[in-house]
Amino acid sequence: MSLKKINPRTTMLILFIVVTGLLRVMSAGKLLSPIANFTPLGAMALFGGTYFNSRWKSYLFPLLALFASDMVMMQLFYKTYSNGLLYNGWLWTYSAFAVMVLIGKYVKKVNFKSVVTAAVTAALAHWLITDFGVWLGGGLDVTTGRALTADWHGFVQCYVQAIPFLKNMLLGNIIYSGILYGGFEALQKRYPSLRLRAA
Repeated sequence: MSLKKINPRTTMLILFIVVTGLLRVMSAGKLLSPIANFTPLGAMALFGGTYFNSRWKSYLFPLLALFASDMVMMQLFYKTYSNGLLYNGWLWTYSAFAVMVLIGKYVKKVNFKSVVTAAVTAALAHWLITDFGVWLGGGLDVTTGRALTADWHGFVQCYVQAIPFLKNMLLGNIIYSGILYGGFEALQKRYPSLRLRAA
């Protein structure tokens, strides 16, 4: 492939996604933050959804970064939670991630309000989807140490005990989205070749 055919915008977007995936691994290793669920996961999904013009790229590259970072994290930090390849409930996590990419697609004009709205919506979507999977999978009631009951009480308990993780993800979404969106917007102003063509 000749250098003329390399799209600088796509290359820079992929670089942002790769770096964000590395930050997620560092977060899991408590190298960046000891706060559970305070990661760039949601911001990475939103960012890919917003900036990749091609629908398949907007899903493919963030999902590949999620998968690669999951693989590293399973080997380095969470081997006991692995079910062979990934971890129990991975399908719910990846479904939530795909929904967050879709939310990013609706950020048509990048500004403070649109990015914060997307960050909040993504955190809520992740909470609703992944914790439904936790409840269906018989997750633990943290107060008793036993499996959540398969009734309304267990359902509500599952979501209530996940609220601290929701708050941490929301904080991570807002902060990392500010970094990713703000950084790329600044780069586009400085380097016109990064502006939208056919990324």
